[in-house]
Amino acid sequence: MKVSDILRVKGNTLFTVTPDEPLAVAIEIMAGKDIGSLVVMDHGDLVGMLTFREVIVTLVKNGGQVGSTTVRAAMDDAPLTCTNETELDEVRRMMLDRHARYMPVMDKRMLMGVISFYDVAKAVVDSQNFENKMLKAYIRDWPEEGDTAG
Repeated sequence: MKVSDILRVKGNTLFTVTPDEPLAVAIEIMAGKDIGSLVVMDHGDLVGMLTFREVIVTLVKNGGQVGSTTVRAAMDDAPLTCTNETELDEVRRMMLDRHARYMPVMDKRMLMGVISFYDVAKAVVDSQNFENKMLKAYIRDWPEEGDTAG
């Protein structure tokens, strides 16, 4: 299974913010859309990722206030990325190694979508459920000994 399989099911709704946007505005967008991340784009290029993790770290650093902090000051400026062709097993390994919950999907320099650890876990569970169902159907239809075709 590849990343493209997840995006096909998930859809391609993207939420982005610019690095110079006030962090308070980004937090409002995240809360209003009920999302855990925003892709940070500058002049069409991916320059970072803002997730609830970076927001919390910034809040702790600033004594619970965002003040005039910009997205640029809080974002992860070296986010982990993958492509549509990246295998799901590789994505899982990458996300686990970096403790990343969100990963932008890129086609060269073009943003194709964002997948979350939840999306990956759901795809794995759905795939295993389908496989289990097929195996059970196969076993249920197993021919009895002595049955011969022909």
